[in-house]
Amino acid sequence: MKKFIDREQEMRSLQYEYSREGSSLVILYGRRRVGKTTLISEFIKDKKALFFLASEESETQNRNAFREKAAEFTGNTLLKEAEIKRWDVIFQVIADTAFDSKPVIVVDEFQYIGKTNPAFPSVFQRIWEETLKNKSIMVILCGSLISLMESQTLAYGSPLYGRRTAQIRLKQIPFKSYCEFFPGKSRRELIEMYAVTGGVPKYMELFSDSRDIYQSIQSCILDRSGYLYDEPHFLLQQEVSEIGSYFSIIRAIAAGNSKLSAIATVLEIKATSLTKYLKTLIDLDLLEREIPVTEENPEKSKKGLYRIKDNYIRFWFAFIYPNMSFIESGNSAFVMDKIHKSFISSHAAFVYEDVCKERMWALNTAGCWPFHFSKIGRWWNGNAKIGIAALDPEGNNLILGECKFWQEPMGINILQELEQKAEQVNWQKQNRRIWYVLFGAAGFTEELKSLAAERGDLLLFDERGSGIV
Repeated sequence: MKKFIDREQEMRSLQYEYSREGSSLVILYGRRRVGKTTLISEFIKDKKALFFLASEESETQNRNAFREKAAEFTGNTLLKEAEIKRWDVIFQVIADTAFDSKPVIVVDEFQYIGKTNPAFPSVFQRIWEETLKNKSIMVILCGSLISLMESQTLAYGSPLYGRRTAQIRLKQIPFKSYCEFFPGKSRRELIEMYAVTGGVPKYMELFSDSRDIYQSIQSCILDRSGYLYDEPHFLLQQEVSEIGSYFSIIRAIAAGNSKLSAIATVLEIKATSLTKYLKTLIDLDLLEREIPVTEENPEKSKKGLYRIKDNYIRFWFAFIYPNMSFIESGNSAFVMDKIHKSFISSHAAFVYEDVCKERMWALNTAGCWPFHFSKIGRWWNGNAKIGIAALDPEGNNLILGECKFWQEPMGINILQELEQKAEQVNWQKQNRRIWYVLFGAAGFTEELKSLAAERGDLLLFDERGSGIV
């Protein structure tokens, strides 16, 4: 069952564009399965709307299909029967039709038309300027091929550049909304679900009826006919041409090679040859380049590490891709045994850090500290790493924290180790004040809780439902 959650901001943006005087042109895009069509369907359900889903067929076939939709939408029988070879004629009929309320025209998978006819963005630009712009019509151009949508509608060289009145890049649902989608599950179970589904609504929907995360993995991923078995291939094959090169890079990073030099060494190519591939993967929101949060010039920093940003891609390249021969030969039980043994320690534990960073922003605005940080990330050097590091650049406050997705309570030794590592953080050492925060999936020992009660610089967050200790 589909659930519509956590899209309030996007709905407000769409409603604002609809309510504004005159016409509006909204570009809505995002990766596949992220819920674009569901968002649009929810938005137009009480409006006079024409929804057209473009296909990968020829421009002529798309135009004829759109003409039939437009004829039904306007009630124009002549339009339905006529042989029309120009898009502007169809849009002119829509623009000239009197409606009881402001009409909404949605072209979903817009990029397919531009893919078959590269001149189509120019055609639509003229239609917008000459036919739609000065009417009272809302147009939504929606697409799931990020690279094509950006080049066809948002890039400086696109004919549609500067014409949009709003743009929305729909992202994954944040972890905080998982409790709405999976009612009845513990916070630990929600984190496990998030570690695989990564906020992608379609994946969440597929996992919603399973008893636990392992049952979901078995039915949706380890089954060769499962919906998600070959999902990364499907995601990338239409976005990039050299899918093998991209897979090699992602696999190298999944294996623990996070430095540019290490990735290049594993792949036996020059580091400079990787730049364009890494940039594309970052643009697609699959990778991110991380630097220690204390770095003053992030773009110039030589301490950058590459990590897989998409939870499902990270999971798939860690457990599925290296073991496909076992799955293909009918030995998925062997792969499931591997997942059982290391899913928590080698995957969910790292995703938990992202969950804690999201929680940190909520704590930040809730007044948990006598200041508000504006930067958060991780910190590391050659000897140590810290899972949570947040800065108050305008002052001298530094928050350091650790996140442990353990089965047993966190003890005072973790705090002591964190305090020792804090001495290595070279950020405003002379006049800073350090605050500590610990996130524990299994809570904390009584000794640590007693210490936290005595110290004003230490915050404990228990994931078992009790929140701040």
